[in-house]
Amino acid sequence: MTKPLAFEVRDSAISGKGAFALRAIKKGERLIEYTGERIPHPVADARYDDDTMDEHHTFLFSVSSRTVIDATRDGNESRYINHSCDPNCESEVEKGRVYIFALRDIRKGEELHYDYAYERCGDETEKEVAQYRCRCGTKICRGSIMEPRADYEKRVRTAKRKKALARRERDKQKDRYGSSHSTRRSVSKAKKKASRR
Repeated sequence: MTKPLAFEVRDSAISGKGAFALRAIKKGERLIEYTGERIPHPVADARYDDDTMDEHHTFLFSVSSRTVIDATRDGNESRYINHSCDPNCESEVEKGRVYIFALRDIRKGEELHYDYAYERCGDETEKEVAQYRCRCGTKICRGSIMEPRADYEKRVRTAKRKKALARRERDKQKDRYGSSHSTRRSVSKAKKKASRR
């Protein structure tokens, strides 16, 4: 028997439809799985071309570097949970499946939302910034459903650090094995010369 939903879908002041608690919800409660058609990123990109749209498409959920869930196809009510910069829910990916959990106690009638935090690429155009604007209206609204710029900058710094560490490790390996390899080669050449005499 399926557990009844803890929320209903109705008009939202944030954007279009929203999900509203039908009862009090406890912190940590798993509310719903985010479902839909599982497709590769290139298919999602072809299906929803942001360049030709005035607003982005929010029913896509990136699960991994390969997979996106398109909730417009075989999706459920989870697709109506809106973004907020001050969320009361969060999404978690567990073994390739996405679940929405309550971040705190939620009152009956309160709208549910989580931080979409779309990854930035660092060179967003004015049009893209406008497409991804936020309407949550909270005191800490950052004006965008994209990840905070500080998070993007931290992610970039971390990636650069990892790349630099990997490069140093490769250089160490080259020094360690490259020099011994060239020594072996020169020794074998000396043996060949000696055998020719």
